Amino acid sequence: MKLSLGFSPCPNDTFIFDALVNHKIDTEGIDFNFHIADVAELNKMAFEGTLDITKLSYHALGYVLDKYELLHAGSALGNNCGPLLIAKKKIDLHKVPDLKIAIPGKFTTANFLLSLAFPTAMNKEEMLFSEIEEAVLQGKVDAGLIIHENRFTYQEKGLKKVIDLGEYWETETKLPIPLGGIVVRRTLPEPIKKKINFLLKQSVERAFNNREDTLSYVSQYAQEMSTNVMMQHIDLYVNEYSIDLGQKGRQAITHLFNTAQTKKILPPITQSIFVQV
Repeated sequence: MKLSLGFSPCPNDTFIFDALVNHKIDTEGIDFNFHIADVAELNKMAFEGTLDITKLSYHALGYVLDKYELLHAGSALGNNCGPLLIAKKKIDLHKVPDLKIAIPGKFTTANFLLSLAFPTAMNKEEMLFSEIEEAVLQGKVDAGLIIHENRFTYQEKGLKKVIDLGEYWETETKLPIPLGGIVVRRTLPEPIKKKINFLLKQSVERAFNNREDTLSYVSQYAQEMSTNVMMQHIDLYVNEYSIDLGQKGRQAITHLFNTAQTKKILPPITQSIFVQV
């Protein structure tokens, strides 16, 4: 059986999927045709229903639950790992709604958290996440919403933190931050969905147990990143929730969606969120 699989070139994703796509585990008769793209593109592909299995932002998932269900393995949830709003100088929080803000995609969880914290901040410009710091430095925007490894590099460029939206979420909810998850096409047979979840869990566990073995694959897609930053990135976004969401992980995701529906950021959700395992 052949299935299409999408994930990002970020170290946390390549770390998680290394064993699966490079046949370091037995995939039990499933071949994966993989597509590597930025999360904003993966979100777009999810809206179109292009891939059988894909990484996507939790914000985007709220719009595609008619097509996809969430796997219990492979997610990025955690503490102290949320998106940061940064600028060239310190900015008072009450001024944020007046700023022109670069965001890494309309349907990213980063923009969702920004919308929760600053619902009247409407002047936003979408751009590739890796271009946001430079846009702020050049004055093309007043502030930028950064994700991924940029949280390790912005200070080196003289940029200042306006607010950590992960801290905002954790203070408000006392729950981990749901950033991105792995979903599977809803119409696939239930045994296949369960098998995919099992294989992905195995892939994550193997990566944890053989960290050094993943580095050659991870570094292929993180060529401009030092090994130290690469490992910091993995340590930040890959954790016990990546092996299995568990009760607390599922609680965080459910709370995110409930809050989003209450604030009319997401449409009403009437279908199951999680694959039955």
